Amino acid sequence: MQFIEKFFSKYSEEKLTKWFHQICFAEAVSWCFLFSAMIWIRYERDALLPTIYIIIVGNIHGLFFSLYLLLLTSARKIFKWDDEDTVFAVISAFFPFATIWVEKKLARFDRE
Repeated sequence: MQFIEKFFSKYSEEKLTKWFHQICFAEAVSWCFLFSAMIWIRYERDALLPTIYIIIVGNIHGLFFSLYLLLLTSARKIFKWDDEDTVFAVISAFFPFATIWVEKKLARFDRE
């Protein structure tokens, strides 16, 4: 964990906050594209185009998922989350569109 904190320490809190909000939104949007790929591949199992689409969308979603988890360490310090909030933010990465809720409710400075 030290290398992640060391890497992100060279960026300002404003920049990390902006990145975290953007990654939360991008991860949720990539869920939507992943669902569309799953529906498409369900109806055209043997076609090549849906297979290529699901591979590309899956990789993009995996990238945003990984970036979200990496930025959680910085977000925890910036937004002063306790252990419960951090665990909830990690678990929300596994549920569709839950990162939008994290971005709207947990990632705020005026939260009580």
